[in-house]
Amino acid sequence: MKTSEDFFIERHKGGERAILVQMDLFQTTHPYALEEFQELANSANLDTLAIILAKRNAPEPKYFVGTGKADEIRQAVQTHKADVVLFNHELSPGQGRNLEQLFQCRVLDRTELILDIFAQRARTFEGKLQVELAQLQHLRTRLIRGWTHLERQKGGIGLRGPGETQLETDRRLVDVRIKTIKKRLDKVVKQREQGRRARQRATLPTVSLVGYTNAGKSTLFNRLTHSDVLAESKLFATLDPTLRKITLPKLGKVILADTVGFVRDLPHDLVAAFSATLEETRQADLLLHVIDCQQPDFSEVIHDVDLVLEDVGASDVPQLQVYNKIDLSDHFKPRIDRDAHAQPRRVWVSARTGDGIDLLLDAVLELLSERMMQCEVLLAPEEAKLRAKLYDMGVVKSEILKEDGSQLLTLEIQRDDYDRLFK
Repeated sequence: MKTSEDFFIERHKGGERAILVQMDLFQTTHPYALEEFQELANSANLDTLAIILAKRNAPEPKYFVGTGKADEIRQAVQTHKADVVLFNHELSPGQGRNLEQLFQCRVLDRTELILDIFAQRARTFEGKLQVELAQLQHLRTRLIRGWTHLERQKGGIGLRGPGETQLETDRRLVDVRIKTIKKRLDKVVKQREQGRRARQRATLPTVSLVGYTNAGKSTLFNRLTHSDVLAESKLFATLDPTLRKITLPKLGKVILADTVGFVRDLPHDLVAAFSATLEETRQADLLLHVIDCQQPDFSEVIHDVDLVLEDVGASDVPQLQVYNKIDLSDHFKPRIDRDAHAQPRRVWVSARTGDGIDLLLDAVLELLSERMMQCEVLLAPEEAKLRAKLYDMGVVKSEILKEDGSQLLTLEIQRDDYDRLFK
């Protein structure tokens, strides 16, 4: 019998046959929810066989959908020989069990689908631990299923991680594994904190890319840093955070962080599990909120991202909106929009072509310029090492040599650097 140490994330090549189900609950369903649901299924490498829509004022307790609609889905499963049925909703454990018994195939809700996508995309040790923690926390409330739906399965969508490797999992083993993962993630948090303190000692400002998944954050990151981070037109293409240094005129080196994309109704378990990753967002000096300007509902997407930022404690971090993908339309041109105080508020760019990137860098520099100061310092002849360091930092604007051998330097320097060098 396997122990609690055997809860590891498994992957397969995808290509499973799926039926999608979405129910309009008394006009509370978002108008673009179905399109996003299809993108989620595509990101999970599923073959969508059919989409079944329904309307109800409230979910039905037994099957979530009505009995007639449930029978329609059952017939579709048999006709198409589907492997899995996906609901774009949150199902209770009892509803999931009843539906699986009726359909005789796996049934996943929206949260389980997103968890599965994350399981496919996790690459680093930390990312795998975070996904596994989220899976186990979600699984812990669903042990009522009894695993009867897994007896004949060989893996696949929704079965990565603990499900297919430990069919006799009980709450005690799950709790043991959760405790173990949290201890390991605590070490990751401490390591990240050490790295963050090192950056703070070096007074390097941090700019973090945030935004809805598939808004083009990784493409913009690659454009700004000349990197080759994975950038795909799929939801959650980026899962593990990536940090790079870029150099801005006058300001010097800046840390740029690419983070996981957000999504509407992001599962709470994921937000909690990825707290170490999202710490980069909380501790940033500036957030670049990347927005797909081609989305018809981007105003609501902005609201959804702001809600997640509030959940992770980053709502007070200064934010610059970056409207991306202007190359896909003739209606938008590169520009900077300013607020009533003449501060940059929005920048319109194309990360793919590079249009507007110079304007974006100008806006970032302007917003971070409050960290800068101009001053004059008088250095004695024996302070040659300090003078050389200031030149290496690129902060010396002019220099006047005095008769006594001292140097009067005019500096444009970050306030933190000045405090560190001239305590």
